[in-house]
Amino acid sequence: MTERDIAALRLASQQIGASGFSDTAALVAHMGAIQAQDMGQALWAVGLRVPGARAGAVRAAIAARTIVRSWTLRGTLHLMAAADLRWMLALVAERNIAAVAGRFDRLGLTRSLLAKAAGLVGSALAGGKTMARAELFALLNANGIATDANRGNQIVWRLAQDALLCCAGQQGAQPAFALLDEWLPGAAPALPRDEALARLARRYFVSHGPAATADLAWWAGLTLADARRAAAADGLVARDGLYMAAGAVPAAAGAVHLLPGFDEYLLGYKHRAAVLDADHAVRIVPGGNGIFRPMLVVDGRIAGTWQRDAAGVATMPFGPLKRGAAPAIAAAAARLEAFWAG
Repeated sequence: MTERDIAALRLASQQIGASGFSDTAALVAHMGAIQAQDMGQALWAVGLRVPGARAGAVRAAIAARTIVRSWTLRGTLHLMAAADLRWMLALVAERNIAAVAGRFDRLGLTRSLLAKAAGLVGSALAGGKTMARAELFALLNANGIATDANRGNQIVWRLAQDALLCCAGQQGAQPAFALLDEWLPGAAPALPRDEALARLARRYFVSHGPAATADLAWWAGLTLADARRAAAADGLVARDGLYMAAGAVPAAAGAVHLLPGFDEYLLGYKHRAAVLDADHAVRIVPGGNGIFRPMLVVDGRIAGTWQRDAAGVATMPFGPLKRGAAPAIAAAAARLEAFWAG
């Protein structure tokens, strides 16, 4: 397959431009997980994939607990269907924790200290309570557990890996937290490991394909051996070493899209050449600092960046765009504004 073929198929599998979903929770379940470090960008990542969606509808799905935000794949924040959190976390948490063991040692976050923090947080949140991050940090500090030097964030992260807590919406500008078993009572339990691997691979390749097993390993934080074994899931086909849903159909050529920063269309793959020229990567992640800028996509390729402020949406193309791009950009910007207006 050519890079153009891959890009067109990925647009379709990711539901960008011609989505088959009208429900936000169903879309998130289809995607498996959606990168969500920046909550505003994550809301738009869902909204652009559901025709006519509004920001309020995505927030409502989070409030209704059909979508949940927590640290899962690669130990980073994602949105996922509530029914998927436990089995997905059980699959990846051990590797996530092992990957940061040195950091925890340097911060003095010992097993006994983490157990004390878990007891404090568990007691404070019991009974359906939620607390903003600052409140949790104040609780820990008041009980002799320092949260400076990023210790507080790491403690909260670890308690999420241990399935004690999860994000519970926002309180003002801050994330709020609740006990996982109370926020999502009765949600689907963990699965046998091989079944969980197969389910995750099927979700990934159906929603992100065509992609390689190395892409799955990167996205999920799995070993390459596990990714290769998981790729044997039913309902997938392989072409030129890339896996995708059987019967996958490419997106129509020529469309223009305004994707959020951290979008799965780029960040969901280890190998990104099919959609982004290496020479332009620094424009998307300036300084290699891990902050991904919002992306202008033209005919499947990342062709620039964009930003939105009180004056509207401004695009910064990497170079001259094809004739007729301006009206398409204006239409994409209008859809973005409509999303945030609702």
